[in-house]
Amino acid sequence: MSSHLAEFLTIMAVFSLAAVTPGPDFAMVVRQSVVRGRRAGIITSFGIGAAIFFHAAYTVAGIGLLVAHSILAFNVLKWAGAAYLFYVGVKTWRAPPPSYQVDLADAPAPAVAPRRYGDASDFTLGFLTNALNPKAVLFFLSIFTTVVSPTTPQSMQMGYAAGMAGLLVVWFTLVSVFFTGRAVQAQLSRIGRWFNRITGAALVGLGIRLAFQRASAH
Repeated sequence: MSSHLAEFLTIMAVFSLAAVTPGPDFAMVVRQSVVRGRRAGIITSFGIGAAIFFHAAYTVAGIGLLVAHSILAFNVLKWAGAAYLFYVGVKTWRAPPPSYQVDLADAPAPAVAPRRYGDASDFTLGFLTNALNPKAVLFFLSIFTTVVSPTTPQSMQMGYAAGMAGLLVVWFTLVSVFFTGRAVQAQLSRIGRWFNRITGAALVGLGIRLAFQRASAH
């Protein structure tokens, strides 16, 4: 087995465990899928996947070290991410309960009001949720400095990022499909507004938790 293949498999094994652990990304995909429909949930998943390239790029360039070791830079990123999650959480809490078209044969989407923003906003929502998470900065810095050899070409390291991004997109697409399925929607329709409140509270809670995150993984 080549050293590059060993690096890739190690990174993917560690990243797989991190990817399936519920966090801001998971909560955002669930929120988008239930409130806005499967298409929005999948596009949000692609936004989250794209953020992986962002994290990998600055890590490979060495900027990740600056953020991790600079209290000011870390706190700016941390508070921006916390404020963003708090904003989306409050917005979700106050949103009207979605109604579902459960009679559609192809795993329906919520019957919401006409879209006031398009796919680009769904993509941006996913991208910012992941990109503004300082825990991702520390994760990438940690895994790339401990697993990836300094002699590994940058193009190869970006290839690792592509594999990680693909894994995230597949995982969150499956999450979106699950939460827009008939059986799940039937259950969620009984919860009504409480789903928005629970999801909104979860996002606000994640924002508060992020606000108290410390740059301890140096």
